[in-house]
Amino acid sequence: MITFDLCCHREHRFEGWFRNREDFEDQLAGGLLQCPLCGSTRITRKPSAVAVHVSRRTGPPQPLPDRAGDRPGNVGEGEAEGKAVRAESFLRALARFVEDGFEDVGTRFADEARKIHQGEAEARNIRGTTTGAEEEALREEGVAFLKIPVPKFDA
Repeated sequence: MITFDLCCHREHRFEGWFRNREDFEDQLAGGLLQCPLCGSTRITRKPSAVAVHVSRRTGPPQPLPDRAGDRPGNVGEGEAEGKAVRAESFLRALARFVEDGFEDVGTRFADEARKIHQGEAEARNIRGTTTGAEEEALREEGVAFLKIPVPKFDA
């Protein structure tokens, strides 16, 4: 699944979840996307806000340790299979980075991000969940954040 930030011609912002980019483009071309607020089908994709908050006391990022299970495929694998293995390796490393390096504040994400932005709480890396309304409020207040759907892997 992939998540896109969308907007209608009246500037109503909302989120759409799609199987892949092609699925989004097919639905857009077919007039199947509709604003949940006004019903408009004049939809555009908007860039997502990107920011990583790092404490001033934190040094530069450290490389993740090399783990045998995360290495690309063995000699003789097809190119597509090798790419899939590398993609899974990247996603596993990203998930580890987020889980190990960001405090999970759960559904309090919007409140904590706002407190950090306003200097009421210590600057630190946080992760959690928000509603669409909370995301829009954070954007309007100038609070930068990055949405990363982190996959869960079977053991």
